[in-house]
Amino acid sequence: MVRLGVTGGIGSGKSTLASMLAQRGAAWIDADQIARSVTAPRGAAIAAIRQTFGDALIDTHGALDRAGMRALVFAHPAARQQLEAIVHPLVGQQTAEQAAAAAARGHRLAVFDIPLLAESGHWPARLDAVAVVDCTPETQLLRTMARSGLDRATVQGIMASQASRAQRRAVADIVVCNETQSLQELQAQADRIAAWFGL
Repeated sequence: MVRLGVTGGIGSGKSTLASMLAQRGAAWIDADQIARSVTAPRGAAIAAIRQTFGDALIDTHGALDRAGMRALVFAHPAARQQLEAIVHPLVGQQTAEQAAAAAARGHRLAVFDIPLLAESGHWPARLDAVAVVDCTPETQLLRTMARSGLDRATVQGIMASQASRAQRRAVADIVVCNETQSLQELQAQADRIAAWFGL
């Protein structure tokens, strides 16, 4: 089974590309979705988050208070490392389990949808290839504001915490342009990638 990492900055369209590849028969392993599940009510990370950060960062449903954590991380960067030390091993474990299950089902391609692939020191070595979905920072900003309702300063803060466009492109084996492309044009790029990997 070929292991393809798909990444891109916030608002780039990486998950859209990953979903298109899944529609062609790839196994879609979504690190972001796994991270949300372990920080959801009764998620595997909640007890450790409560112990490390206190009840103030657990919302009324028993999930991670994402807005509160975002504010804390921007004010105190060391808090990001503490949170990642809790969440990342759990995400890694579940990612490995999903990949093993996909291989057992006979998938020829597994797509690892990884937001912080370029920032990670370990992911590139675990993958056979990396596809980076690329667009300008301004496009990322406008798309993210439109879909999330976050203000410009908040989105800029998120983008500043991620790898730069140049850093992402530096780890790419495949660059997928998604600046002014329609969904049909992005689908055509996804179809070409799928064909390269035998789907």
